[in-house]
Amino acid sequence: MHVFLLAAGVLLVFMTAVFVLALCLRDNSIVDVAYGLAFVLASWSAYLFFGEGHPRQVLVLLLVTVWGARLAAHIFLRKRGEGEDFRYRKWRQEWGDSFVWRSYLQIFLLQGGVVLVVALPVLTVIDRSGGPLGPLDLLGVLVWILGFGFEAVGDWQLLRFKGDPVNRGHVIQTGLWRYTRHPNYFGEATLWWGLFLIALGAPWGWAALLSPALIAFLLLKVSGIPMLEAKYEGNPEFEAYRERTNAFFPWFPRR
Repeated sequence: MHVFLLAAGVLLVFMTAVFVLALCLRDNSIVDVAYGLAFVLASWSAYLFFGEGHPRQVLVLLLVTVWGARLAAHIFLRKRGEGEDFRYRKWRQEWGDSFVWRSYLQIFLLQGGVVLVVALPVLTVIDRSGGPLGPLDLLGVLVWILGFGFEAVGDWQLLRFKGDPVNRGHVIQTGLWRYTRHPNYFGEATLWWGLFLIALGAPWGWAALLSPALIAFLLLKVSGIPMLEAKYEGNPEFEAYRERTNAFFPWFPRR
């Protein structure tokens, strides 16, 4: 339990610091940049205090670091110079006088709690690493690579698409986006299933099932697809795209 308590304490301090910075910048969407970094910080803190150098611990630490650092860098570059994201601007207007405390609780502390749960595969392995690496670890790495590839390539394709003035006002429908409306979300959910498979090599690793289940639920039902697609409802181009393209799982477009 010491690993999880340490991670929770680190996340509390980190998310509070990000909240203070957001107040100064008047931009709550910096929490999106902090999201990936929070995983890296919590995982490294746990490893430095409780890690034993076991190959499985090093493996999950490496994978979460590569993922978290890339995601933070991508979101930072994407939002640079654009101000606060539309979702956070909407909450700023709706919450009125209660904006400060609701931001702290419902955005920053809630995000920290989500990170703690989603990071369960990594923290579980750091807590008790288990036996030698085996076939499940290899399968987990392969699933992680698939997910990371979808997320990284999808993000890169979207960044290039938006960077071309010719595409302004249009919906990306090329590359991985031809086969799924959200390749980056599919990739993020998939890579956490990969980390869960690796965690199964550790005692109580099965309990980390909560991690990929939670991230899939959030992306599919809460803050991912529903919130993003609500922005495009009524757009004829998007409606036609939605008719022929899967929302999440990649597949060939329908005629």
